[in-house]
Amino acid sequence: MNIEELYKTIAPKLTNWLVASGSDYHEACDLVQSTFLKIWKMRDDLRDDAESVSGLAFTIARNLRKNLVRDDARLTFVGEIRDPDDADPSNSRTIQQPDRLTTQSPGQLPSDAEYLRRRLSEAFAKLPPILREAYTLFQIGEMSIRDIANQTGVSENLVKVRIFRAKEKLQGILADLRVTF
Repeated sequence: MNIEELYKTIAPKLTNWLVASGSDYHEACDLVQSTFLKIWKMRDDLRDDAESVSGLAFTIARNLRKNLVRDDARLTFVGEIRDPDDADPSNSRTIQQPDRLTTQSPGQLPSDAEYLRRRLSEAFAKLPPILREAYTLFQIGEMSIRDIANQTGVSENLVKVRIFRAKEKLQGILADLRVTF
């Protein structure tokens, strides 16, 4: 089994799936690297089957992302930190925390691509997690219905229903972007 070839075929799909699932691009790249590090460590125990490694990669990445989201939820982000011993707030040393969600500098207008990326991210965030997972594995991860059913532990028919419902909801959320002639 050649891990490098598997990485070249699976990593872009996995990165796109993670971004569509709510990770930013750099976080998704880190998760992909961690995923393939785990796969590389268990390379001797794996079957020589690219599809099984693909499913394993998506499962590992999903679990790593869940751990990351859970750990981030424990952190509290504040806009500024003040010295509690300083009675006068105007003299206190204030450390400004950057907003993690800010993607552009003030006064800069977003490009069309940034606007669409933001709208798509917001639309995916509005989907229930089970629909989002099925849809992104199918469309972005390019997994088959059977592989998604095996990975998620549900029937193939239920996977089809979830993909259909996710598509319907996304069309409704993004209806204002539809171009009509």
